[in-house]
Formats: sequence, C-alpha cells, structure tokens
Amino acid sequence: MLNYWQPGTQYNYDAVVLYEGVQYKIIQPHRSQSDWTPPATPALWGRLEGGGHHRPHHEKSGEWDGECQTPPHHEKSGEWDGDCKTQPCAPSCDQPPQQPQQQQQQPYQAPSGGVTPTEAERKKHWYDLDDKRKTELEVGGGILAGVGAVAAGYYAYQAHGKNEEEKKAHLWSLNSWVKDAEQRTQAFRSGNYPGPVAWVLNQGKDIPRDAIQGGFERGAPLYICRAYYEASTVGGIMIGKACSVFKKGAVIGYKKDEIHLDKYEILVGNSNAVRWVNISGKFNLASLGGLRPVEGGREPGGAPQYIAQAPYHGAVHPGKACEDYGNGCFIPYDSTEKKVEEYAVLCYNN
Repeated sequence: MLNYWQPGTQYNYDAVVLYEGVQYKIIQPHRSQSDWTPPATPALWGRLEGGGHHRPHHEKSGEWDGECQTPPHHEKSGEWDGDCKTQPCAPSCDQPPQQPQQQQQQPYQAPSGGVTPTEAERKKHWYDLDDKRKTELEVGGGILAGVGAVAAGYYAYQAHGKNEEEKKAHLWSLNSWVKDAEQRTQAFRSGNYPGPVAWVLNQGKDIPRDAIQGGFERGAPLYICRAYYEASTVGGIMIGKACSVFKKGAVIGYKKDEIHLDKYEILVGNSNAVRWVNISGKFNLASLGGLRPVEGGREPGGAPQYIAQAPYHGAVHPGKACEDYGNGCFIPYDSTEKKVEEYAVLCYNN
C-alpha cells in the first residue's frame, strides 16, 4: 500500500513513505512536523535506491527548446508551455519546487439581465423549470448571462449536433456554476466562508498564494482545479489539475479526453486543515474511516466526485474518485485519462 509522507504522524522503524515521487525509509523514529520533510532531514530519513524520479517517457517531444534539460511527458496533449524563454523550466527533481506566481483575485462578473433566477431556481436543472418561467428567463436575460460567461472563456458546450433546448440547458448549468463560484470566491476572500478551504475562480497560469497543492511533476507543483463541462444534456463539474507551466493553466479530464482551460476554480485555503487518505481499488465513503472528504465535482448523473491524487510515471497527479468508477481513480494525462488503483483522497482533519 502506498504511504505518502504526512506532517503530524508518528513514524517508527521499518516505515517507508513517498515524498515528491521519491521513496524514503525511516532512520530515526519521530513524530513528523511540516518543516521536517524527508529530503530536509537526512538524519531521520534515508532515500531508497531506485526509489527516485523517473525520466519522462516522451524524450523527443520537441515541445521545449534546447535550454531545457528535462522534456515534458505530454507529447500529444500540448499541456505544457513550450517556450522556455518566457516560461522558466521547472526545477530539477533534487531542488524544491518554485513558489507559484501570485495574483490579485478578480472574479469574473457575468452580465445581468432584467430577470434574475432565484437561488432555488439556480439549483434546478433547466428541464425542471416550467415553460412559462423558461420564457421569462430567456426574454429577461437569465440565459443571456450564460452566453456572457461563454464569451468570457468558460467552457460550456459544443453547439454542433445539439438542439436549441440542449443549448439552453448547458447555458443554464454553466451560468449557475459561475454564479455559485462567484459567491464562494467573494465569501472566502472576505473571510466569511464556513470552512478552512474553498473553491474560488481563477484565470490562466497565475496560481493564488493560498492554493492547495495536489501533486507535482518534474519538480513543478500541481494544484487542484475543477470546471463545468458539457458532459451530457445537463453537464457536470469535473476535477483536474492546474499549474503555472501549463499552456492554458488548467486541465480536466472526461471520457478519455483532456480539456484545456484558462478559466476555472482552484482549491485554496489552509493546507494544514486537510490530509490525504490512502485508498486501494474501489472507492467508498466507508473506506475513509469516518473522515469527511473535501467537496469536489459532480458526474452528469449526479454522483459526487472526490479529490484524488495518484502516482504515475514518476510524478503525482491530482484527479477524481467516485463510487461509480469501479477499481481506481482517474487522472488526466497525455491527451487522455489514466485509471490508477493505488491513490489517495483529500479529507478534512476533523
């Protein structure tokens, strides 16, 4: 069973942990602290031979110029930014990750119309509203606010092959997500959010200072994101990963495909208030030992997604877990999704 290093944990003889893709074995029993990471405390941990990073498999992708010493793994996806002269290469595996870029949060403001959906209405699917109310919202501007969100760059739907009612349903779902995300963002930034972590709106490669790390690749930290996607007639909220070196800033996965986004939600807050819980095989809430998972995404059919992370090709990638997935979690990787049986789920400490 894969064991990630965690602060506040008692480690005894024979303990072996994974930290930033490297395996370490205990030398001196102790209770870990946040600043006592294995590479920073050689008197406590010994690095295992053969337990380090692996060179990415796409040696000849050509996506980075000759100044880069370690090419990216995503040869097909174009996930990583290819210009090393404007975007610095990630640090080597033996160096600590660079600090993420900081930004001033400026949530997107969707245009408002003459008729505004109520809070109760926004929590319903478009198909659950009566025809009279749909007409009022269309004419009054409620649906047009969704069009404004699409124009601002939020991924909504592919119009080809969809009838008018399906298009309206996706615009409705997209607009509801954006409105809810704006409220979460404003509440958290003003100090009025009920929990220690929250989803807030973000744009591009600028990662907020308080973003919660969900993995790493080639020394670059990967953060946890999510976004609306037109998964079916009602859409869904898909969990993915964000990084300052990705071409657009964020990637989500759905049905063996990677979707690149520059506007999304990112998980921020107090990283000491949450921890990763190891899972093997099929996910179910009972396997968390009474701990409460952090709010994640939602499948088109309504099943909740939970935030996962999994090791893959010498890195650790954020992804999604769901009781409907069967034996493992999914991570977006190399233009597709990979299913990994050994993973961890993010939970609140209490």
